[in-house]
Amino acid sequence: MKRCLDCNASYEASVNSCPSCDFSPGQVEGFDAYAREFAFDGGGFKADYFANLARLEDANFWFRARNELILWVLGEYCRDFESYFEIGCGTGYVLSGVSRWFPQVKLHGSEIFVSGLEFAAARLPAVKLMQMDARKIPFKAEFDVIGAFDVLEHIEEDEIVLAQMHAALNPEGFILLTVPQHAWLWSVTDEYACHVRRYAASDLHTKIERAGFRILRSTSFVITLLPAMMASRLIQKKVSSQEFDATAELKISPWLNSLFYKMLGAELWAIKMGLNLPIGGSRLVVAQKTSTGKEIKFE
Repeated sequence: MKRCLDCNASYEASVNSCPSCDFSPGQVEGFDAYAREFAFDGGGFKADYFANLARLEDANFWFRARNELILWVLGEYCRDFESYFEIGCGTGYVLSGVSRWFPQVKLHGSEIFVSGLEFAAARLPAVKLMQMDARKIPFKAEFDVIGAFDVLEHIEEDEIVLAQMHAALNPEGFILLTVPQHAWLWSVTDEYACHVRRYAASDLHTKIERAGFRILRSTSFVITLLPAMMASRLIQKKVSSQEFDATAELKISPWLNSLFYKMLGAELWAIKMGLNLPIGGSRLVVAQKTSTGKEIKFE
């Protein structure tokens, strides 16, 4: 079902305009736009960074390893799902992996910036993509799985986003999240990336459960690279914001990229064996919709 962002009425997802008040999304650069005021300057991210991501992420160890983890979790915990919605899909890198692994699943993707959607559309011309503010999701009980990968940390009102995801899920649907963690890893990289926070597991779990979800799996990852991350953060403290190169961590040498990929591959193996890693640069959570949750509205 769709949820009207103007009058809150529910109606069939295939219908573009609300039958109660005639509200319909506008169009920006050919995409349905539910938050046009943020389409080019949505905050929380630098829109001009999408071009760098689209050029580098296919070969980068971090994006490849994270995708493999996400795809494994989808198959392991969300079996027989028929619909998937990704919030903050960026260039469509994760969505493209989902489309290959689960070709039978109906896919939707959203991004607050149309510049990201343009790259996603080039990768996934058959997928329904829309410009949207995650604090106002125009769906109700529509999807089996909703993913948000390194998205929540960009949004001050993360509990509102979780509540909106809960409402947009079918009964007993699933959310998949990845976030950066450990406040002691905060650096100029986080500031450049427009992060609001790095999460503590306990805080994230509390927010997820308060939104009406039951946590099925929660684990850190990127534990093997923590020494390299900490060394990088120490170096960054000596670099001014004007000298900072946001793409430096994505442009490492091929042999180091290969080594890091293999190290994260070992972590994935451990996670598949049932081990929940205690610390790491990131955390993955899969949770299932249970209760009605706490209604939180964005004004």
